Amino acid sequence: MDLFQLFWLLIFALSLWPILRQQRTERLRLKVMGQIQRARNSRIITLIHRQESWGLLGLLGRRFISIEDSEKVLRAIRTTPPDLPIDLILHTPGGLVLAAEQIAQALRRHPARVSVFVPHYAMSGGTLIALAADEIWMDDNAVLGPVDPQLGQWPAASIVRAVEQKDRNRVDDETLIMADMARKALAQVRDLVTDILGDHLPPERAAQVADYLTQGHWTHDYPLDCRRLQEWGLPVRCGLPAAIYALMDLYPQAPERRPSVQYVPLPQPAPAGWLRRQRDGEG
Repeated sequence: MDLFQLFWLLIFALSLWPILRQQRTERLRLKVMGQIQRARNSRIITLIHRQESWGLLGLLGRRFISIEDSEKVLRAIRTTPPDLPIDLILHTPGGLVLAAEQIAQALRRHPARVSVFVPHYAMSGGTLIALAADEIWMDDNAVLGPVDPQLGQWPAASIVRAVEQKDRNRVDDETLIMADMARKALAQVRDLVTDILGDHLPPERAAQVADYLTQGHWTHDYPLDCRRLQEWGLPVRCGLPAAIYALMDLYPQAPERRPSVQYVPLPQPAPAGWLRRQRDGEG
């Protein structure tokens, strides 16, 4: 083999390496998911959005809740036996309201118990999905967020307030149309969230919490931790099983040339301990 052939062989190997690494990671993910699934006697579904490298060139992709996501999640829910609980592991910045609503309503219709696990954050549409579960498990530092609708880059509530504060004759037609759409969006999302919260809260309290979440009382990225949600009366548990963190370790962010965060790992209890206790019925 001459130097030229060796050079092209090296290029081929370097191109193939990201694909092989990704396939190995996928196998490990399925293995851990299978362990959790057997331990909890449930159907494990993941909706995890991370910036990961993919393809021959290691290109980066950043994802949000999409129609494609809702199609896959709905298919997973539809093929789950009605008496089998569903555990959804959720890590997302949000996405399309339509897709999030489809997933939330499908989870509500599942006859068996539905649990959502939030290891880091589930904002916007992710929060809408979490609210549809029978119980929400959150890391002590994990957060949900408001679900107030956004029109383009602007919050719907802010568009309405801006128009209300100006002389109507000095507002252009396009802005008036946006304000009309914003009012409709606010009403639609408030009604949806009120309906979902009605599964957990009395009607008056459900309407009050829905107003907090949908009507622009905070910025769209305002963090709501597990204790705040518990105070509202939602079925939230602070703390996650170790196996959930083990699974999240298999969804790494794309590597950087210089890591922004580094630390020396300390010994941690193996997830198998929690899995064994689950099998023995100890919690």
